[in-house]
Amino acid sequence: MKLILTADVDNLGAPGDIVEVKGGYGRNFLLPRGLAILASPGAERQIETIRRVQAEREVRDAEHANELKQQLEGLSNVKVAVRTSDSGKLFGSVTTADVAEAIKTSGGPKLAKRSITLPKEHIKNAGNHKAVVDLGHEVTATVNVEVVAE
Repeated sequence: MKLILTADVDNLGAPGDIVEVKGGYGRNFLLPRGLAILASPGAERQIETIRRVQAEREVRDAEHANELKQQLEGLSNVKVAVRTSDSGKLFGSVTTADVAEAIKTSGGPKLAKRSITLPKEHIKNAGNHKAVVDLGHEVTATVNVEVVAE
């Protein structure tokens, strides 16, 4: 059975790899869990776009990571607008995906939400917070995120 992996699978491959597996493993494990899709010409084109997006987000080397660190720490207007109560408590929370989107809209690079670490997983109060971005190659950047009421 010929499949295209959509996620990293141990001892099999990385996202975008075209693999040949036994029928039962593909039908009963990989496909139901969304770890792979059936290989077809249309699916192969879709995988090419996934690979291109991953290449944009990938940090190439330590020098590139340091450039991104300079760019991230130079950002001063990273704001996330959310609905809040009168006391400043949020309705819901600010997640790493929200912070990644705010960084992108404020002129920063595209970042994977998995590379961002927030204090206490989610931000639940308005105000200034620090987010740590792991750029790989032992380089981390700290970004000040301001959570404001809409």
